[in-house]
Amino acid sequence: MRITRRLVQLFAGLVLYGVSMGMLVESRLGLDPWDVFHQGLSKVTGLSFGLVVILTGIPVLLLWIPLRQRPGFGTLANLVLVGLVADRALALLPAGTTWTARIGYLAGGIVLNAAATGLYIGSRFGPGPRDGLMTGIVGRFPRLSIRLVRTCIELTVLSAGFLLGGTVGVGTVAYALGIGPLVQLFLRLFDLPSQVSDHPDTFASR
Repeated sequence: MRITRRLVQLFAGLVLYGVSMGMLVESRLGLDPWDVFHQGLSKVTGLSFGLVVILTGIPVLLLWIPLRQRPGFGTLANLVLVGLVADRALALLPAGTTWTARIGYLAGGIVLNAAATGLYIGSRFGPGPRDGLMTGIVGRFPRLSIRLVRTCIELTVLSAGFLLGGTVGVGTVAYALGIGPLVQLFLRLFDLPSQVSDHPDTFASR
């Protein structure tokens, strides 16, 4: 029963994460740093947003090798499933044509993103490619804090994404301010207190 619960949490979290990404894109009010980068690459290459998410995860995962990180089942599932679901969500979600709809997409996307993260982290099947890069760097260079490494990585991809044409706005700020406390809340609601202490700064399942 425990493995069944873990698998349900894993796939529910990944699917909901992909949907939340689609909602944030449809809000057109700003994305989280990695998705600013993904959207910018999508605009430059002409590839779909979800396909860029998948393709970007491959070189990120390769960076795990010198860091001696080992991917788990959840890592590989994350690599493929989140991007596919994001593209499907973007195809099915109605366009946000009013401010009410756009704000609704933004608020709902952030909350759903946090809930999905709680489910995904709680499954304990391994971090996503982007989070694994962060934890791998910290493991390799223990004097660096998770917060510092995370901030440096996200500022880098945010800047690159902005230069490529990704959407930076009030939603980017709202995500940065809200995602941490919301993830902590959802981890507690899912009755996984050990994950809160084990992952104090892992606020995304990417």
